[in-house]
Amino acid sequence: MPAASTQTLKPPSKLRRRWKGATRKVRELTSIGWALASTGHPYMAQVVPMRRCNLACTYCNEYDDFSEAVPLDEMLRRIDHLGRLGTSVITISGGEPLLNPHLEEIIARIRKNGAIAGMITNGYLLMPDRIHRLNKAGLDHMQISIDNVMPDAVSKKSLKVLDKKLQMLAEHAEFHVNINSVVGGGIANPDDARVVSERALGLGFSSTIGIIHDGSGQLKPLAEAERKVWDKVRSMTRRSYSRFNHFQEAIANGKTNDWRCRAGGRYLYLCEDGLVHYCSQQRGFPGVPVAEYTTADVKREFLTEKGCAPSCTISCVHQVSYIDHWRAPQKDSITPGSSHGSGSQELVQIR
Repeated sequence: MPAASTQTLKPPSKLRRRWKGATRKVRELTSIGWALASTGHPYMAQVVPMRRCNLACTYCNEYDDFSEAVPLDEMLRRIDHLGRLGTSVITISGGEPLLNPHLEEIIARIRKNGAIAGMITNGYLLMPDRIHRLNKAGLDHMQISIDNVMPDAVSKKSLKVLDKKLQMLAEHAEFHVNINSVVGGGIANPDDARVVSERALGLGFSSTIGIIHDGSGQLKPLAEAERKVWDKVRSMTRRSYSRFNHFQEAIANGKTNDWRCRAGGRYLYLCEDGLVHYCSQQRGFPGVPVAEYTTADVKREFLTEKGCAPSCTISCVHQVSYIDHWRAPQKDSITPGSSHGSGSQELVQIR
């Protein structure tokens, strides 16, 4: 059947949105409570059902322009294995998830396993009918990263291109939407991050700001103009997450952090080949198929110190690990490296 026209799609009522938001919050608080009570399960997993993307941002090497989607049956098995491990939050990334023809089925399977369902997208392919399909599938969270106000040679993820999509989300989405703006990494005008954040907040979304790696995958201290914008945006956005983001100050100043990374235990990165890695920057460690990953693996990695932790910039790993910052000193140690992921262009999110 052809997609429904925009005119026939009725936006959700304010009451329905409030109910969805309230029930989502209860599920989130319950998941955190379970994490505090038990360390034997992952809190968050990031999954890649397809590497292909419709854009080619120069700072990113987490995509290609040819990969096919992981077969649906295999993807559902992987989600079920994450469910078997007790994973609380499963986030779909890529590549570009909206290119995946089975996206809604994957989201529905995440929810069927009792997990909170999220996705990271560039937003280009959003239309009202797709947003309603995501609502129906049970999506909980969506993040869109907008890099500039006007498209340039670095990134086409611009406010000019995506503003209509944001308006569609504001009208039709029942899920939580976060807009991530960025500084550093070749972004020409740092003040664009402020403009993007103001627009996001004005539409009723949450807003974060990120720092992009340079071409070698490293973070440089922010320049004066970048730092002013960074501070301004942080003062505009919600501060309830500040206790989970104290590490960002050191990163912005080019310094290291002393913390206990729980990657491989509390946080799993599941690549398109179905292997569990610490994160996108440390592929190959542990490099075990998710079908073979066990609670014993989760507990081992929970107690394993990672030599890359002091200079780690991956916000979600920091935030997830903070749940357990006060307990279980790590005894074993490993210094992971990567033959093909060390140059990954990750974003550091700041709420």
